[in-house]
Amino acid sequence: MPNYHNSDALSNLTLGKTTSYVAQYTPDLLQGVPRSLNRNDLALDQGKLPFNGEDLWYGYELSWLNSKGKPVVAVAEFCFPCTSENLIESKSFKLYLNSFNQTRFDSRESVQKALIQDLSGVAKGDVEVALFNVDNCPPLAIAPINSLCIDDEDIAVDDYDFDPRQLENAQQTGSDDIREEALVSHLLKSNCLITNQPDWASIFIEYKGRAISHAALLRYLISFRQHNEFHEQCVERIFCDLQQYCQLEALTVYARYTRRGGLDINPYRSTGNNRAPKIRTLRQ
Repeated sequence: MPNYHNSDALSNLTLGKTTSYVAQYTPDLLQGVPRSLNRNDLALDQGKLPFNGEDLWYGYELSWLNSKGKPVVAVAEFCFPCTSENLIESKSFKLYLNSFNQTRFDSRESVQKALIQDLSGVAKGDVEVALFNVDNCPPLAIAPINSLCIDDEDIAVDDYDFDPRQLENAQQTGSDDIREEALVSHLLKSNCLITNQPDWASIFIEYKGRAISHAALLRYLISFRQHNEFHEQCVERIFCDLQQYCQLEALTVYARYTRRGGLDINPYRSTGNNRAPKIRTLRQ
């Protein structure tokens, strides 16, 4: 378990506790978690991160009342920069979004403005919000996956404890050939840091460097199966472990998690672009 598990910053969260739903707009429901908790564990300097990126969320259960009291529904896209001071705790996010349900807003734009203001304030970073009609959300269109799936590697697994040392000999010895690969695995599973509920994801890894053994990489990803961390923290740990053990020239790690409570979380970290591609798999 990471050494920040008992941090005071986590003890006050509503996550894992019995809570009541609030049906009137209540921004104070939102709770932030300092990104520094995980990054200190990874020896990362918040002011000089080795990656660019963002956390891309989608909200499927957003509704409010118009000025006449008629319900309106939308799908929301939330973009949190990885440089924000805090990540948003997902249960508090769900409770916050549900507080819009019985609240009247004059326009879609006023809902969007409230979301941007509240989320940016808690994240302590500039958050972007887009609202889509439920029958027309282009970012959520299912597209073919062009990455090579490594899940068919014929490996034996008998240990499910997290082990970054699976990457120690992941690169071919005696070869300096530089390769560019785009890989995907649908076998990533981790557990919530607080509740131990399972989190499921497809993880996309693109790199430039000496060839990485697909079997070793898959064993490493499977070792997260009993690991407890938030989505964003898992992705940053994968990024840092790959850089530490493989010394890559370029690296992108992008996890598309399945939704829970009407939200999915998709952390993206890269030495290149700072914006995540719009990739949606059938699982989402």
